[in-house]
Amino acid sequence: MDLQERIARRRSARTGPHVVVDREQLSPVVHRPEPVGRGPVLEQLLDALEPVFDGELPPPVAVVGPAGSGTSAIVTALFDALNEQFGDSNRTIATTTRGGSTGPVTWFVTVDGRRVESPFAFYRAVLSGISTERVPESGVGTDDLRERLSDRLARSDRRAIVAIDHHDEPETLSAERVRELLAPVADRVATVAVGQRTPDGHRGPTVTVPAYRDHELVDVVTDRASTGLAAGALDHDAVRDLAGWADGNAHDALATLFGAAVLASEADADRIEPAHLERARDDVPEDGVHVSRALALSETRQRVLLALADIESSERPIREIAAAIADRSSLTAGTVKRFLYELADRGVIARVPLPTTDNGSGRRPSTVELRFPTIAFRSLTTSTIPTRGDDTDA
Repeated sequence: MDLQERIARRRSARTGPHVVVDREQLSPVVHRPEPVGRGPVLEQLLDALEPVFDGELPPPVAVVGPAGSGTSAIVTALFDALNEQFGDSNRTIATTTRGGSTGPVTWFVTVDGRRVESPFAFYRAVLSGISTERVPESGVGTDDLRERLSDRLARSDRRAIVAIDHHDEPETLSAERVRELLAPVADRVATVAVGQRTPDGHRGPTVTVPAYRDHELVDVVTDRASTGLAAGALDHDAVRDLAGWADGNAHDALATLFGAAVLASEADADRIEPAHLERARDDVPEDGVHVSRALALSETRQRVLLALADIESSERPIREIAAAIADRSSLTAGTVKRFLYELADRGVIARVPLPTTDNGSGRRPSTVELRFPTIAFRSLTTSTIPTRGDDTDA
């Protein structure tokens, strides 16, 4: 963000009493074009991708870091910048010129594994990243999309670097599976696996992203607050406390900042008070998951999660919770129960055993707990609490 834009935001903050100036700048699911405090890691990743500067493909690369360390933000920012140099500037020429020669093109594509669970969806995501033509969502088969990808990369001067983000989360395509899907164009594509763990059998450079140190996380939160909040809406001491509490996890810090801003706005406050921050911190589960995990789910499942957040579930068995949610929608209790077990397998919610006095050999009852920040989820989801006759994508 340049200086003029910063000044303009400050001026806009004076036009009303709103504590939030730019909601998107506060969002924990939005990446900044230049990640704060990650210069050395960006250099390491550029080193790993060095062959592209000589018109060659790099070996497979892994980008590994703990939750909240910014691995996704780093790869997304760098790939966007590299596309400006190697891909986007040439894409129109490469797709419209007939005959003659055009310069070599290397596309950098990031595929979010949270939103890509099938070969069809994967091919569609890659094609969308290397072509300006609309890629059909239906009406064609997986084989057709694979052939389109092969045709797109058939020329010897066209290459693609494909990053598969969150490859090591439940229900996502593994890095090994992605390599299999790209086998028909293996001589034109290199992969970058982004996650918390190195893929099995990985052979190539690994870029390790460390957790943020407290002072780095202070800079991250300050950067977001300075562009997203009205001037003076958050004390610097509160920022330091928040960074220390988050213990290196930028997602938890930003989800708390976002949640506190939502609470302050709902209360028509002109600043974020300690009570807002405390409630927002309490809303971020310890060892929880990124709110994007919940936002990547189908609309019906998001509605189930919204309903779950609205009911008192801490001491109720799953069957009662399912019945309570079903009463709010056209879903049956059996369907809701199946969804809850599925969401627990995905790690979005957690099954927690309930105390029992039964000494028999039957199955011990359990309840479920949300594992993501609910204030941020409620504010960012486009779904609403389910009502009867309103569930269509079960």
